[in-house]
Amino acid sequence: MPPVPAIPRAVKDSPVKRPFGSVKVSVAVVGQGTWQMERDDRAGAIEALRRGLDAGLTHVDTAEMYGSGVVEEIVGEAITGRRDEVFLASKVLPSNASFKGTLRACEQSLARLRVERLDLYLLHWPGSHPLEQTIAAFEKLVEQGKITAWGLSNFDADGLEEALAIAGPGKIACNQVLYHLNERAIEHDVLPWCERNETALVGYSPFGSGRFPSPRTAGGEVLAALAAKHGVTPHAIALAFLTRRRLLFTIPKAACVEHALANAAAPSIRLSDDETARIDRAFPLGRPRRGVPTL
Repeated sequence: MPPVPAIPRAVKDSPVKRPFGSVKVSVAVVGQGTWQMERDDRAGAIEALRRGLDAGLTHVDTAEMYGSGVVEEIVGEAITGRRDEVFLASKVLPSNASFKGTLRACEQSLARLRVERLDLYLLHWPGSHPLEQTIAAFEKLVEQGKITAWGLSNFDADGLEEALAIAGPGKIACNQVLYHLNERAIEHDVLPWCERNETALVGYSPFGSGRFPSPRTAGGEVLAALAAKHGVTPHAIALAFLTRRRLLFTIPKAACVEHALANAAAPSIRLSDDETARIDRAFPLGRPRRGVPTL
């Protein structure tokens, strides 16, 4: 078995955090996603999560949907004894997001995660239950101390505006959406909405779910050149670009230690205006379209 790579000094000494929207809690700009982690080697995934925490990737995101609760159990094992280090997020399925259903789902997530509180609880995507019920349940959970903040996922600007009208300003901590170099549609309407309303935007699947740009493509060549210049991986360059604005956060998944530590290099990268422009040209924004992209 090859030796586990050391944590780069720049990462260990200065993990980068930012205020998380209106919540004003400092949260790791680059965190750890866990979608489909039930398919990975369990011991390896747990070790990757723990080493990610060591390297400053302390925003850990999961959901009751992932592996039908199995991934929450994996995360719970990984953070045992380290709860205070973690900004912990989970999500309720829309089918469970009635008032009582949200309360029940949260209790079940807490049990699987072996914790008493979530830092962030999200509605996984818009569903059939009235949004008023879900938000009322979120507020009840805040009152009970079972969650610290709540947010949304896969909401477009119109949906965010509806939630704002129900909840009032300063309540929606974040919106979590698909965001990678070849899928930047949220920059048209969703990101500007979040910036106007001090709402964090958390990008999921920042590597395109297995469709990361090949070094044989023009865009891949740009990433490879910048990676060589900065002494990091092309994936880390992508993460640096995807978190280049104040309210942008990202949660790449890494099921092995090597990938987790490579991701952890991203916050220390300072892309110049010219470098950012090169990436922008290599991966054009594209035209606006209705709704938000999903996998």
